[in-house]
Amino acid sequence: MIDDPFLNYFALGILLFVVVVLFYGIIAIHDIPHIIAKSRDHPHQDAIHAAGWVSLFTLHALWPFLWIWAMAYRPERGWGFSKAAEGPHQRSPTEEVAELRQRIADLEARVTPSGEIRSLEDIRASRRND
Repeated sequence: MIDDPFLNYFALGILLFVVVVLFYGIIAIHDIPHIIAKSRDHPHQDAIHAAGWVSLFTLHALWPFLWIWAMAYRPERGWGFSKAAEGPHQRSPTEEVAELRQRIADLEARVTPSGEIRSLEDIRASRRND
């Protein structure tokens, strides 16, 4: 055994320092999803923060899911399902149905009563002539 008490106290100080740094490090890490949610103005900030504390007591088992939950929302597009995120290239359902009906009519017109399939150019040309 070492008789120098300084080394014993120095080792104890290092041990306490490591324990304190690990303790605060774990608490700081558990709060990362909440910080992300706050920076993104997430509508569930408080729930993510509370779930982060619950995750702290469950050895961070929920933490990856909280990260995903916090990252899923962005202020400029929300959850990604809004009409604003779709952009101007999207059409209304009525326009899509009309286009699909036209495509079905074109496909039906390609098949003659004898079962022969005509080209779309022939069909369009015959429509122009009518």
